[in-house]
Amino acid sequence: MDYEEMKGAYSALMTPYTKDNRIDVEMIGRLVEHQLANGLRGFFVGGSTGEGMLLSYAERTMLLETVIRVNRGRGKVIAHVGHVSTDESVRLARHAADAGADWVSSTAPVYFAQTFDGALYHYRRIAEASDLPFMVYAFFTTVDPVRDLRLFEIKNLRGMKYTNIDYYSVQQLQERLDKSALFLSGVDEMTVPALASGCFQGCIGMMCNMLPRQFTEICRLMLDENDPAAARPIQNEANAVIALKHGYGGLPCAKEMMRFIGLDCGPCRGPFPPLSEEQAAHLSRLFRAQGILKAV
Repeated sequence: MDYEEMKGAYSALMTPYTKDNRIDVEMIGRLVEHQLANGLRGFFVGGSTGEGMLLSYAERTMLLETVIRVNRGRGKVIAHVGHVSTDESVRLARHAADAGADWVSSTAPVYFAQTFDGALYHYRRIAEASDLPFMVYAFFTTVDPVRDLRLFEIKNLRGMKYTNIDYYSVQQLQERLDKSALFLSGVDEMTVPALASGCFQGCIGMMCNMLPRQFTEICRLMLDENDPAAARPIQNEANAVIALKHGYGGLPCAKEMMRFIGLDCGPCRGPFPPLSEEQAAHLSRLFRAQGILKAV
């Protein structure tokens, strides 16, 4: 399989909501257009940033179908199908294939069977549900270079979204693989170090929603130009925004950033508590004083 066409920056696409807490179809179209116009390679749909675990089956399928429809084949669409139930993940994976997604991906089991054997069973069932290439979503989990070789024996398992920073273990796993695979980094603030490690063909991140141009340029400089000196100042600029996000509530703050730039995605679903008007106004003042986030 040729992974060259998958190289680049992907947004962990936010799920926008209307004022009555329904998925905002019109805003999905605006997000896709804005991010493609700023160079992103595609979209990771229904993942952590997309609040996928907080959506119903009907919402998850509608979200994916909407992204695929408005994307019109321009970017690559990776459908996250992780669920507490393996059967529901399989159902979502079959829908993703029928809807026209390019890849499927899943976290390891959550709540039940949080063991390697549980993950192996969970991933195998999902991967065998369709002919789409499957991507493990390693969400702040460890990579064991010897143990995890067994994952790549699974039919259609072709890659990993690695959201952690132990690049040595990833490199050691890749050394043991007897076939090529796609690895995408998932820690936004470490994109330059991740790409400098030589282990990754791109990144998937929350901050690509509000800083798509910066992460597109980081990937271009690191992957095409091999110029970390030019990429580092862009990473530093992104990290200044990320520091605000970390300091003021994570995803709720990130959604407030989207509202600030003119792409209002609404609040987060519960259990995230909504921001008060005072909190939102305070964040807006911080974003304006920092001067990095720009209105679209």
